Amino acid sequence: MVRTSHVFRPLCLTAALSGLCLMGTSVAHAGDGTVHVLIIKEQGVGSAAQAQPYVDRLVGAAGKVNGWTATEGKFATTREAAEEYIHTADPHFGIMTLPAFLALRGKHQLEVMGKADVSVGNGQQYHIVSKTQPDVAGCKGKTLASNHVEDARFAEKVIGRSAFTLADFTLVATKRPVQTIKKVVAGEAECALIDDAQFAELSKIEGTAGIRSVWKSDKLPPMVVVAFPSAPAGERTTFKGALAKVCSGESKAACGEVGIKNLGPASTSDYQDVVAAYGR
Repeated sequence: MVRTSHVFRPLCLTAALSGLCLMGTSVAHAGDGTVHVLIIKEQGVGSAAQAQPYVDRLVGAAGKVNGWTATEGKFATTREAAEEYIHTADPHFGIMTLPAFLALRGKHQLEVMGKADVSVGNGQQYHIVSKTQPDVAGCKGKTLASNHVEDARFAEKVIGRSAFTLADFTLVATKRPVQTIKKVVAGEAECALIDDAQFAELSKIEGTAGIRSVWKSDKLPPMVVVAFPSAPAGERTTFKGALAKVCSGESKAACGEVGIKNLGPASTSDYQDVVAAYGR
């Protein structure tokens, strides 16, 4: 039977980092046979504490498929929280949003194992929206609200490519997805850079009539499933081969609870274009 850790301890980051107080699972020692899995979902709705019980079930399902004796999962909404878990728990595997993967891959020698298809868009395409401007050229020199500009390299090199740089706009940085859209609704920003999840919710938010997409990015690859250096070669091979089984059968509900439709194998070549665009 797979044993999953359910002991929690508060992990409060300073307000300067994210303004969020996260709940993290107690860290088990790698020597006891526990396989640690880190899930990073930046820009998600809700807190890490709310998501953690569902992550425990997902990681437990992965452990059952792979024959692990014990598992521990960690859900992080910021790279700072992810970094702390990496240093204290030495995880074997991870599932992470594309910006987090690109930022952490070199430092932590991440190897692509697979991909995670999500039920609601989560950073596979980005839009610049506006009520007053006809195109991205019209937005340049004006205010642009976004919760996707903290990683300027990702925003410019992966999302924008040659279409824009952040210096083209007067930035109105936001922290929450809905807050970004409400800046345009309130007239506090002429334009906004949002992702596909925000765009899908646009019509459901009061006051958004007339706000439309005036530019969209290329389609980007989905969330990435990775192996950390601590994962042995044999364990990686088994894990990659079993990915498609994790979200099937009785484990399907566990994946759905964290918004994942299915997991499947992938390789470095599937992410080569965005890796090259982001740079080292």
